[in-house]
Amino acid sequence: MEKRLKEAQLYKEKGNQRYREGKYRDAVSGYHRALLQLRGLDPSLPSPIPNLGPQGPALTPEQENILHTTQTDCYNNLAACLLQMEPVNYERVKEYSQKVLERQPDNAKALYRAGVAFFHLQDYDQAQHYLLAAVSRQPKDANVRRYLQLTQSELSSYHRKERQLYLGMFG
Repeated sequence: MEKRLKEAQLYKEKGNQRYREGKYRDAVSGYHRALLQLRGLDPSLPSPIPNLGPQGPALTPEQENILHTTQTDCYNNLAACLLQMEPVNYERVKEYSQKVLERQPDNAKALYRAGVAFFHLQDYDQAQHYLLAAVSRQPKDANVRRYLQLTQSELSSYHRKERQLYLGMFG
């Protein structure tokens, strides 16, 4: 138990090092390995094979905190890596960011990354929701503000086209 938590943290650190070096594919590999070490330890997740043998070992509150922090950091870092890799898999960025936000709803980086993902998936209402939350936590962040402006521009363009469509139908 303790060994797997420590190994997961080491893989996460290796992933962080590769990220700093700009080796995003290697970083992704490190984060995935960390998450694999943690699989089966999380009591909040259903067992892949229910009713087979004893449940996973009970975690102390401190171990559970390490487990959840490591998982959340890995998902957040995976989203960051994916945004750096071409072609960007925005569906995955959205998925990983939302996993982070389930545990840390105020995580500014995850809010921003979810907003970027929704923007590129052309779900501008959701993008605006996440980006407004991100900008309230990081009002000076130029990237957050830029994506919020792009999103609001797309939304106003969409609403303008919608009004013209309805005017043409009922005008």
